[in-house]
Amino acid sequence: MAPLVSVVDDDISIRRSLDRLIRSFGLDVGLSASAEEFLTSAHPRQADCLVLDVRLPGMSGIELHRHLMADGCEVPVIFVTAHASDDRARADAASDYTVAYLTKPFGEEEFLDAVDAALKWKPSA
Repeated sequence: MAPLVSVVDDDISIRRSLDRLIRSFGLDVGLSASAEEFLTSAHPRQADCLVLDVRLPGMSGIELHRHLMADGCEVPVIFVTAHASDDRARADAASDYTVAYLTKPFGEEEFLDAVDAALKWKPSA
């Protein structure tokens, strides 16, 4: 079974383009428009990599990440944002599970390198 990359972003065009890009490399994709939708999906803990928009309606991507960590979910995360100058969010997103923090628009190669790093990531002992 191919690794599962779960994308949580409220922008439908981002979800669609990342869905196509990730699938083109033989990976499975789960798409959610909000943190709440992701949490109520069939198997949120089965993701091998999370792609979280920093700013989401309702629970933010950073809050979702903290919630999952508090529940013991050790999944590598790639944060994406359209707000490059938000140093506070970048600092809040930092964790042992954060593999990348990308500013939209990002390149395909940059994104796929981050996914590759996330899929190779192992929790520290």
